[in-house]
Amino acid sequence: MHPDIVTFNKSQTDQDQEICDRLATYLDELLPEADRKIWHRHPVWFLNENPIVGYSKLKAGIRLMFWSGASFEEEALKPGTGKFKDASIIFTSVGQIDLEKLKRWVEKSKAIQWDYKNIYKRKGVLVRLK
Repeated sequence: MHPDIVTFNKSQTDQDQEICDRLATYLDELLPEADRKIWHRHPVWFLNENPIVGYSKLKAGIRLMFWSGASFEEEALKPGTGKFKDASIIFTSVGQIDLEKLKRWVEKSKAIQWDYKNIYKRKGVLVRLK
């Protein structure tokens, strides 16, 4: 696990740290080719410099977000409220993490990508990569 992600996880409450550690471990295993780092103060995994998945702490729990998740057509992933293509799920306990669903979502994140890497160059316009 990336040292900065370890530091982020350790800064959480015990219960949230357990969720974060489990998510980071699974994401590292499922996305071995991805770059991972703290980006905008949250752990994020990238493919070809494009953000794919990450998690953050919200008042409601730990939010796992897929940048292109709104295109996955997955009922459990709730689309964001903005103009982007993100979708997420909130976990309040480690037992809520379903590895089979996570594997499916990660596979979709590889196959369905919107170009967030170049969003500034395109003045906020998203273009589908895959």
